[in-house]
Amino acid sequence: MKFILFGILTLVFASPFCLAQQKGKPYMQEISGTKLSFSMQPVPAGEFQMGSIKGKADERPVHKVKISAFWMSTYELTWDLYEAFLYKDYEKGHSIGAVPANVDAVTRPTKPYLDMTFGMGKENHPALAMTQYNAIQYCKWLYARTGLFYRLPTEAEWEFACRAGTSTEFAFGDDEKALGDYAWFQGNSGGKTQEVGKKKPNQWGLFDLYGNVGEWTYDQYESGWYANVKEAQQDPVNVPDKLYAHVIRGGSYDDSATNLRSAARLASDPVWKQLDPQIPKSNWWFPEAPFIGMRLVRPVVQPSEEEILRYYNKPFIPDI
Repeated sequence: MKFILFGILTLVFASPFCLAQQKGKPYMQEISGTKLSFSMQPVPAGEFQMGSIKGKADERPVHKVKISAFWMSTYELTWDLYEAFLYKDYEKGHSIGAVPANVDAVTRPTKPYLDMTFGMGKENHPALAMTQYNAIQYCKWLYARTGLFYRLPTEAEWEFACRAGTSTEFAFGDDEKALGDYAWFQGNSGGKTQEVGKKKPNQWGLFDLYGNVGEWTYDQYESGWYANVKEAQQDPVNVPDKLYAHVIRGGSYDDSATNLRSAARLASDPVWKQLDPQIPKSNWWFPEAPFIGMRLVRPVVQPSEEEILRYYNKPFIPDI
């Protein structure tokens, strides 16, 4: 069966962070052994109507979904945080002491053969063009650094956090004219990414869920998958078992307002590697997708190490 309960959300783990989350508090996560940190916002448990009757066919049928509590990163992942994983010299420069052996053992991405910022800016700008596999391996690097389980959001978690208790097309309502207050998109971005956190957040304190860069989720993309989800399913996820396509949410600086709606879905595409001269093609980069980035999630309940490593170490599928 393609839909399952996301088991790694439901195992018991006691920690100070877990207790803080149950109290609904945001926190700052220091990346242990470095000078780097990032902020996390609590997302409460709840239920919502996922999808839209006004949107595209792949957003239907609208169905009730139940979601367990989690944290989500306040901002999209920036180059400042990502490059410590990408470049060992950068990591050393931001480290306090030697890089621990378990951290150094995490496989890093292959060096990109072109400027993956695409000239759009680096400091406080969202990291770009990584594959879903790359995004998950960044989470693995964070686990080696912090001992805490960070991962990609499921598609249902992402939409729940984006809606922030609303049922309108956007968290701020149905009027696209207000989008410029909340998002960088085709109408105001100048055709490039902008620094994170410069627009208004949603009701749960999350910035740039609409626009700037689209954001990876964990789910396999299937246009008709919603029809398979049981009514009031708890934490549904379409666990990926193929290289294409995976779900991206939120729209980007290059998208129209319609593609930024809370329910709008985008499927990853192999044409995003057309420029890649390698055979097989890179498992790490989408050189023709400078509009894709990522955002972190941390569940309230941390799973066992076995479950965590199963998530991080799932074999990649060669892109031939």
